[in-house]
Amino acid sequence: MNTTPVRLLVCDDHVVVRAGLLALLGSAPDIEVVGEAGTGEEAVALAAKLTPDVVLMDLQLGEGIDGVEATRRITAAAPSPHVLVLTTYDTDADITRAIEAGATGYLLKAERPEELFSAIQAAAQGRTALSPPVASRVMARMRSPLPTLTDRERDILGQLSQGLGNREIARALFISEATVKTHLGRIYDKLGVDTRAGAVSVAKEQRLLP
Repeated sequence: MNTTPVRLLVCDDHVVVRAGLLALLGSAPDIEVVGEAGTGEEAVALAAKLTPDVVLMDLQLGEGIDGVEATRRITAAAPSPHVLVLTTYDTDADITRAIEAGATGYLLKAERPEELFSAIQAAAQGRTALSPPVASRVMARMRSPLPTLTDRERDILGQLSQGLGNREIARALFISEATVKTHLGRIYDKLGVDTRAGAVSVAKEQRLLP
């Protein structure tokens, strides 16, 4: 019994990686690559024009919008294709941002071709597809959520990562030094640290910096 191939749009900013994916996907009889994009903006435009069933989306796309923002724009359309993230990044923050943006699945580039093919088929049917390490992180994330920082706390973290002192941060953000100290205390508590360096280190690890 013949089945209709899944119409797929591939988005990755690395030409060599994209070419490799296209060659690999070309061996799958039930997948038809209908387009390729090298930027987030291009992926959004092609998704609207080509109406694929699934968009295979990288997260880091160089200049322009990243894969998360592209996913958000693509899934905001009606009707919209399902987005399957394919990336090398498996941090809690990356996974959470992608899923919150509307991604149906999250796959790592280290997966075997068969796993990729199966994930694309699952995504086309609206079913969640997660690499085992990602699934483990999602479960751990549910048990122990990432700290939620306010916009102001993120601003201060950003200044902190640039090596600025309290007075410089206060001037840059037009607030008092006392307010900076108050926010720093809350940031330390949320991140479970007690030093400026510790806060920056954890923020980078969990990709919390603005």
